[in-house]
Amino acid sequence: MKVNITETVLRDANQSLIATRMPYSDFEGILEKMDDVGYYSIECWGGATFDSCLRYLSEDPWERLRKLKSKLKKTKLQMLLRGQNILGYKHYPDDVVRKFVSYSIKNGMDILRIFDALNDFRNIEVAVDETLKCGGHAQGTICYTTSPIHNMDNYAQLGKQLEGMGVNSICVKDMAGIMGPQEAYDLIKALKGKVKVPIFLHTHSTTGLGPITYMKAIEAGCNGIDTAISTFSGGTSQPATETLNYALNQMRYQTGLKSELLKTINDFFRPVKDKFLSSGVLDPYVLGTETDALVYQIPGGMLSNLIAQLKQQNALDRLDEVLQETPRVRKDLGYPPLVTPMSQMVGVQAATNVLLGERYKAISKEVKSYVRGEYGKAPGEVDPDLIKKVLGDEKPITKRFADTLSPEFDKMKKELKGMCKTDEDVLSYILFPQIAEKFFKEKEEKTATKVSYSIMKV
Repeated sequence: MKVNITETVLRDANQSLIATRMPYSDFEGILEKMDDVGYYSIECWGGATFDSCLRYLSEDPWERLRKLKSKLKKTKLQMLLRGQNILGYKHYPDDVVRKFVSYSIKNGMDILRIFDALNDFRNIEVAVDETLKCGGHAQGTICYTTSPIHNMDNYAQLGKQLEGMGVNSICVKDMAGIMGPQEAYDLIKALKGKVKVPIFLHTHSTTGLGPITYMKAIEAGCNGIDTAISTFSGGTSQPATETLNYALNQMRYQTGLKSELLKTINDFFRPVKDKFLSSGVLDPYVLGTETDALVYQIPGGMLSNLIAQLKQQNALDRLDEVLQETPRVRKDLGYPPLVTPMSQMVGVQAATNVLLGERYKAISKEVKSYVRGEYGKAPGEVDPDLIKKVLGDEKPITKRFADTLSPEFDKMKKELKGMCKTDEDVLSYILFPQIAEKFFKEKEEKTATKVSYSIMKV
């Protein structure tokens, strides 16, 4: 049996370990070798890379995508897309979603892994539809979590829904690394019994379960897994590519990967890792095993955000209280999976409850929007007292929130005519207005400086 391997070093490993701070120049020199390895796909865009390129790295994310495509000619490029949230933190109108998907594919993207934080698939149907219309590979995603309301039948039905939408494949996304080997086996078996499309599994090494969870999933017929080259593996990242490749080959599975090239790639990334370690961007803390996640279900990125938030308030000694409050807030909100943006919303609210000494004395605007129904349908029942506190006598929205949003792209394109040179620029601005505006101004200044320097030389 063939097991497809997706390499994550350019996106999720980069995001999980060093907050997506790796510039294109750090990995440009190894891309052609990566293209020869035999990966099923290379996850290299989407998630936080778009924001990070504009905000921290002075890179145009669209230009990065085009450069990646020019070097990776044999291997499929893969991205993570948050459905109606695209790559931002709120819902965008359908016309913007369609434009973003269409330009992603036009600029070189092959596989779009599309998810909704609440598994409310009304929020991914437009992105899936546009991906298929543009000839891309739509990978529908189930966000995995455990709670009194989540079970194998529930997940199998979600898989059936995705197949009904026409997706090319399905990914089970275990963002906190809390899926155990037996759960993986049972879940993949349940999905295989319901759907015909290939099934992929994504997990993290946060709790130490990753490699054994992958092995049991493969035994159950899982078609592909996500791994990170070993230098950037482990901790809050994915299990190591070389380790899984070695084990799978020994167990007579086919991966198609060239082991000697994996070593070349890992050797290339060693000094890159050392650079981030010495600068302090890579905190050794995220490389450890954090079994508390099995109790609190808090993904590694969410945990580091909570620690940073409490440090700012000089309240790190109250971390245990916040960790205990987090599952209570999650229950009050109807057991949402803790993935972006839900993980941030639940974590911030838990910290606020603890620091103010009274539950829901202050409620974040994001939690209010969630209770109002703007993010979609909660998986379980939201606490009635919380609904009353947020909405009073107002009723929550039950229809798809994007249906209440007016088309935006053409209007913004006219308004931004002086600032944005391309449709891609307009999309960057719609997603991250202040950051994109600052980026465009700096880019303009750099261009003007280059021109003036050239004239002086002449």
